[in-house]
Amino acid sequence: MPGSADEAGSAEVAYRPLLFSIAYGMTGSVGDAEDIVQDAFLGLTRARQAGTTITDPKAYLTTTVTRLGINYLRSARVRRETYVGDWLPEPIVVPADGPGPAEHAELADSLSMAFLVLLEALSPVERAVFMLREAFGYSYPDVAGITGKTEVNCRQIFARARQRIAAGGQARGSTPSPARRADTEELARRFFETADGGDMDVLLGMLAPDVVFHADGGGKAQAIGKPLHGREGVARLLAGLFRRGRYLGTSLRLAWINGQPGAVAFDAEGRVFAVFGLEMADGVVQAIRAVVNPDKLRHIGLVSDVARLREKEAPRHDTDEGVTDE
Repeated sequence: MPGSADEAGSAEVAYRPLLFSIAYGMTGSVGDAEDIVQDAFLGLTRARQAGTTITDPKAYLTTTVTRLGINYLRSARVRRETYVGDWLPEPIVVPADGPGPAEHAELADSLSMAFLVLLEALSPVERAVFMLREAFGYSYPDVAGITGKTEVNCRQIFARARQRIAAGGQARGSTPSPARRADTEELARRFFETADGGDMDVLLGMLAPDVVFHADGGGKAQAIGKPLHGREGVARLLAGLFRRGRYLGTSLRLAWINGQPGAVAFDAEGRVFAVFGLEMADGVVQAIRAVVNPDKLRHIGLVSDVARLREKEAPRHDTDEGVTDE
């Protein structure tokens, strides 16, 4: 059809950020989300080449991406169940001192790492319905059309999913005001500087009493085996990590991680080896999420082997500094 390529190109520019957001919210993977979006556009092109009239490209692409996401989750469930250690989504990184990819920045404030972890408790269809309604504001008729369910069924699915999410805690992010964003970024800067400086008393004062440290090494990088609770243990862990970092010549660059303050860690040669996301409230750090699985960092840049487990080394449940996860 004449003009089909131009139409598809226009649709890609207009809808790609939304489509990537939906795909990432379904998969928790940057690479897989990009693949799903590309597959959706390829399907749109093929449909037009076959003579199919697509009256609403946005609806067509949104439906395709969502259903591909559901299929992805069904095939990924076994892998998630056998995942080594804590599972965290691939981080969306937006530099603190500059803009990131448009599609990444658009979704970051609504899909925090904590929210995505909570979504793991839902079935693929529940996840799609809940996310489309809660994170993206789709109406029930639209959700029904996208998922292929009835409107009544979608309402029931959403209510059931919301109950399950509420049981795990409210974790969906919200877009902060510029002033609050600046304050939060400054607090994150002081937190990382304090952790690096080794002043335990000040560091303890910046951590909530019930702070939790999560780490995702995927059995491929050094990480605690399960969440570490309590500020004394977390402070000791951080002190040990930063002490080792100084020895190895590592550095941190502030960034926004899925809409929350954090930092990207680089080795002495400028290769990424970890991403830290901070969950803050009431002026203190409530949770820290560290992604060190090298497979989840490749979209950020060259990946270091400074934290990688040696080939014959079993997955560890403590750190080099002897801080256990008890």
